[in-house]
Amino acid sequence: MSTSIRVLLVLSLLTIFGQAAWADSDSDAVESFRKAGQSGAFFSNSYGYAIFPTIGKAGMGIGGAHGSGGVYAGGKKTGTSKMTQVTFGLQLGGQAFSQVIFFEDERAFKSFTSGNFEFSAQASAVAITAGVSAEANTGGGASSGMSGGSNNAATSNLGGYRKGMAIFTIAKGGLMYEAAIGGQKYSYTPL
Repeated sequence: MSTSIRVLLVLSLLTIFGQAAWADSDSDAVESFRKAGQSGAFFSNSYGYAIFPTIGKAGMGIGGAHGSGGVYAGGKKTGTSKMTQVTFGLQLGGQAFSQVIFFEDERAFKSFTSGNFEFSAQASAVAITAGVSAEANTGGGASSGMSGGSNNAATSNLGGYRKGMAIFTIAKGGLMYEAAIGGQKYSYTPL
């Protein structure tokens, strides 16, 4: 492995772990998403949501991501959730991001909280980023965003709910090159 690749990998991993050290609380992450344009409206018209203040992601051929957060329905915390992802393919680097998953109705909420929930390759997220980004998903469609930071992030090209769920992310830091395959798996523990 070349020295420059090792340096990039180490810096990326340090960014992830540095981000995790100052991980937001659930309420801080919710406030960022409330201020982020179109994602803010989902808080008042969804059945509930799962919020992950910081998810760390790293990869070099084989990659992974992990994060923990809270699950809410009717404005009250019902439990906690952990997200785990394993990916295979061309990837190098690391990044940290926040994620919120909105549940359109009780059916979607129960599906997520039934135990171990996994998004298929059809899941898509709208990227809300500090800087500039573009996102495309395997189920068709794309989105892009531009902002100056998580306090004034904005969204564009919002597609709404898909199979009862809407997913948004806010990039927090890092650098990741990725052309990989993998699904996100979520566990749920009630309070």
